[in-house]
Amino acid sequence: MTLEINEDHPGVATIALSRPPMNALNRQVQTELLEVAREASIRDDIKAVVVYGGPKVFAAGADIKEMNTMTFVEMNKIAGELQAGLGALASIPKPTVAAVTGYALGGGLEVALAADRRICGDNAKLGVPEVLLGVIPGGGGTQRLARLVGPAKAKDMIFTGRHVKADEALRIGLVDEVVAPDEVYNAALRWAAQFATAASVALAAGKAAVDEGLDTDLSTGLKIEKQYFASLFATEDRATGMRSFVESGPGKAVFEGK
Repeated sequence: MTLEINEDHPGVATIALSRPPMNALNRQVQTELLEVAREASIRDDIKAVVVYGGPKVFAAGADIKEMNTMTFVEMNKIAGELQAGLGALASIPKPTVAAVTGYALGGGLEVALAADRRICGDNAKLGVPEVLLGVIPGGGGTQRLARLVGPAKAKDMIFTGRHVKADEALRIGLVDEVVAPDEVYNAALRWAAQFATAASVALAAGKAAVDEGLDTDLSTGLKIEKQYFASLFATEDRATGMRSFVESGPGKAVFEGK
């Protein structure tokens, strides 16, 4: 797995899933996802992140051969690590987008669900087929999927284990954009590139406010929003943005991410 800045889009880093032929997400890959997510989080030169499995497949799921002989005691010890690894993108305080071609199944879909946005090819097939193995999604799938598409649609996918094609995925809100397969990565880069010079501290605050607010009631969520909103008045970007607006109008500020 690699984390590299795109030469044509400074500020945009790509996390490349690379475990041929189907990018099966074994424990090593899950650990690597955690490591690159931490690196992307702290590097000032990275403003947004694309996760990409390649032109043919995003990730076809966890490594079932690795799990096949595990006992309850063994899995109970590492289940938290499984959730953390497959959900690592959610911990990055920057805009993230999953560029999905081909299959995104089981753990593969769980990785994509942890991103802020999902762009897929019109050949994509997404699903959580764990029930066909006698289990349920264990890397965040039951929770993030239900929050994204609603409980009824999430239960339908979890209960049946069926593959959802790109057009249905777009219709139910599982993905945000559908393009030709050979345009998936470029579309993801274009979306991420718009944040290369944005007010990154404000972006992080906005992301945290939404994510934390979804885990609580409206009243508490509004208090969370108030705290993050007020905190931004201690940043240089806030001063820069408002001064630029007063002097030159909207959309002309040059931010430094401070």
